[in-house]
Amino acid sequence: MKVRYSYLKQQFENADDLWEQLKSFVSTGDFTLGKPLTEFEQKFAQLMGSKHAIGVNSGTDAIKLALKAKGIGFGDEVITAANTFVATVGAIMELGAIPVFVDCNDTFCMNVDLLENAITSKTKAIVPVHFTGYMTDMRKLLPIAQKYNLVVVEDACQSILGAIDGKKAGTWSAAGTFSLHPLKNLNVWSDGGVIITDDDHLDQQLRLLRNHGMVDRDTIGIMGYNSRLDTIQAVVGNWLIPQTVSIAEARIKNAAYYDKNFKTIDQIIIPPRPKDFNIVYHLYIVFAKQREELLKYCLSRGIEAKVHYPVPIYRQPALAHLGHKEGDFPVTDEHTHKIITFPCDQHISKKEMDYVIQTVSNFYK
Repeated sequence: MKVRYSYLKQQFENADDLWEQLKSFVSTGDFTLGKPLTEFEQKFAQLMGSKHAIGVNSGTDAIKLALKAKGIGFGDEVITAANTFVATVGAIMELGAIPVFVDCNDTFCMNVDLLENAITSKTKAIVPVHFTGYMTDMRKLLPIAQKYNLVVVEDACQSILGAIDGKKAGTWSAAGTFSLHPLKNLNVWSDGGVIITDDDHLDQQLRLLRNHGMVDRDTIGIMGYNSRLDTIQAVVGNWLIPQTVSIAEARIKNAAYYDKNFKTIDQIIIPPRPKDFNIVYHLYIVFAKQREELLKYCLSRGIEAKVHYPVPIYRQPALAHLGHKEGDFPVTDEHTHKIITFPCDQHISKKEMDYVIQTVSNFYK
């Protein structure tokens, strides 16, 4: 049996109504900051319970523009997680700011107990990464940020509808940032991103920043970027956004099924599942003994398992100038040898999940 990782063929195989909507849209020629984008922003804000949503061209730019709008720039230190995807760090460095890393814990998010030790006189912001569908513990993080007067921008690119105590990822801080990349829980057909905020002034600044700083066709209020969410992608987003809650629910259900069965395998360790967290499982990751051998075994039997990520961002060649070495962030390093990701999306069947579970069990037997 083959258990694929990408579910996109299934997600869009019965989309005749979407194609009709796209055909109708193309005839309007309303391609830039068009009506469907406004509609998508309104729907996204309503979904998240925020006042404003601003569509931009990627999750990376969502982080960058949010930090820029909050005054982060050259030489400022911005604290983030040592195990995050490159996009988080790339967004920080595009502004000329300096990434400062904090180790994670077994929820794959920043260990907030280590945060205060990373703060210096140059620290201006924190970008907590709500990684894999978990959330950084914002209940602990926000008082520290307030104590040192630091900007907080949430990287919620992997955790749409994730929550702690019922409060959703992206709604705890000045701005929450999201990705609409094709493999995200809410996705479009290209790159795309969204920023949410309740701050009217920040909303105005972000709308200027994403569109060259143009107040109108003839007036440039500030120097900005070309970072609009394409309106044609908003048409796709409008088609899919009503399914977002059910997508999250399906992933949560599938993860619970995996958890129940993997708990019977001694060599598989399930990460903590805090009861006050709503974990949405953009990635379903467990800890595995003999991980490398298990990964090869699964791949050889048609299961597209993955590792997110085998070399952490802080040890990548592009960041060698920061002077980090292996061991600086020991939990992040430990995870690179133990974690394995299995398909857990809304389209995977029980038969496929049973095959994954049985394959893992057979390996250890």
